[in-house]
Amino acid sequence: MNRTEIIARRILGWKLNSWDRWYDFEMDAFIPVSDFEPEHNLDHAMVIVERLKKLGFTYKTNGVSEVCFNDVCETGETLTEAITNAAFTIADNSSVPDEWL
Repeated sequence: MNRTEIIARRILGWKLNSWDRWYDFEMDAFIPVSDFEPEHNLDHAMVIVERLKKLGFTYKTNGVSEVCFNDVCETGETLTEAITNAAFTIADNSSVPDEWL
C-alpha cells in the first residue's frame, strides 16, 4: 500500500471497491483512485483534516510547511505535503484507535 491508500483506508475509512476506485460509506460515493491526491490538492488534504478533527484531533499549522495534529507534527515542502505526512504518521503508527474507524 502507498501512503495515500493507507490514509484513505485507516483515517477516512474508505474501502477499495475495485482496483481503480474507493467507496466512501459516509457519502455513499465512489471516488476514482486517480482523483484523490492529497499531497498535491489542498481540497483533498482538507478532507483528511476534517476527518481527523471529527476524530478528536486538534489541527495546527506553523507556516506553510509544518502541520500538527495533537502532538504529531510533520513538515513538507507545501501545506498539502505536511498534512499528508502528518496523517500518514498517525495512520502508520496506529495512533487512530480501531473503534474510531
